[in-house]
Amino acid sequence: MYEKIINGDLSGDVRIVDLRSDTISKPTPEMREAMFHAIVGDDVYGEDPTVTDLEQKAAKLLGKEDAVFVVSGTMANLIAIMVHCNQRGSEMISGDNGHTFRFEQGGPAQIAGVQTAILKNNEDGTFSLDELRNKIRKNPDFHEPVTSLIIVENTHNMCGGKVLPLDWLEKVGNIAAEHNIPVHMDGARIMNAAVYLKVTPKRVARDVDSVCFCLSKGLGAPVGAILAGTKSFIIKARRVRKALGGGWRQAGILAAAGLVALDKMIDRLAEDHAHTLKIAKAIVDVNSKIFKVDLKAVETNIFIMYLDTTKLVARDFQHRLAEVRQTDPIRVSVKASSRDAECVRFVTYWEITDKEVDLAIQKIVFVIKEFEDTFKE
Repeated sequence: MYEKIINGDLSGDVRIVDLRSDTISKPTPEMREAMFHAIVGDDVYGEDPTVTDLEQKAAKLLGKEDAVFVVSGTMANLIAIMVHCNQRGSEMISGDNGHTFRFEQGGPAQIAGVQTAILKNNEDGTFSLDELRNKIRKNPDFHEPVTSLIIVENTHNMCGGKVLPLDWLEKVGNIAAEHNIPVHMDGARIMNAAVYLKVTPKRVARDVDSVCFCLSKGLGAPVGAILAGTKSFIIKARRVRKALGGGWRQAGILAAAGLVALDKMIDRLAEDHAHTLKIAKAIVDVNSKIFKVDLKAVETNIFIMYLDTTKLVARDFQHRLAEVRQTDPIRVSVKASSRDAECVRFVTYWEITDKEVDLAIQKIVFVIKEFEDTFKE
């Protein structure tokens, strides 16, 4: 991607490498071709054959009985919560850094009327099983909400794309089964988890009752997510989807891209993982005292760089990384994201090629060394 950015002005040709999120990925040429030729119908009436093909293929891939195509991962999570927590006074249990708790606008409370009990997420995205047991309300009296759902996130966004251990997921499932509580997996990037673990998506989703994943992140499709579970769960999910305004019509145009994503884009996620690791290693090799990356935590297509906030905060680094000054020897603007002052997040996806990785490394290392020199003075 080329644009003109110098000192915030449009005054010079530079290369832009956008590592803010995999959500900005564009559909592949093959997806665009499939969308053009898609056979469509009214999905609310169940008459869009391309949507049906996508739902059936996704359900099989995840090892679930049925699936439904929805607009977004946020909608998929909200639908799952509304189906599982179907009585007033429900409470769900979530990690304190879980996406549904932190970044979905309080939808469970705002729309579903569901209270969230939080557990502290560990650095690997898990939470304490003992604390989970203690959070479950056993035989609640009429003063208490009813524990109706446990939700996990895989891969875990705020933990830098960490993959939840399969044995931990099994234990969560066993605890939930003891108390007859369902488990939902926010698996927005579950395909990244499966590729990292070298197992099938079905294995990753084995111990949960419902699971969703995004077609529009690392898989490269323009719009959409899949929610999967039992047939009875999906019947209810379709009803909730309609109430939320998600009953779309000739959605096969979008589903066609999703089918290409499932056929062609899963195995290649390993390239994104390798690119992320290469950038992270380059930062570590600078041996900076101000900027740190834990290489052991870099597993998939996301990694987090931590800053010494006594020197600078994330927005300072982001601004300099994106800026190209007239005197800069490296004509590259790198975009990154952050959730707080002490960390910067980098994410790769299919359009970030070997060339973009090398350019990003040049600019990131240049800026790190520039800040290092500044604080030596």
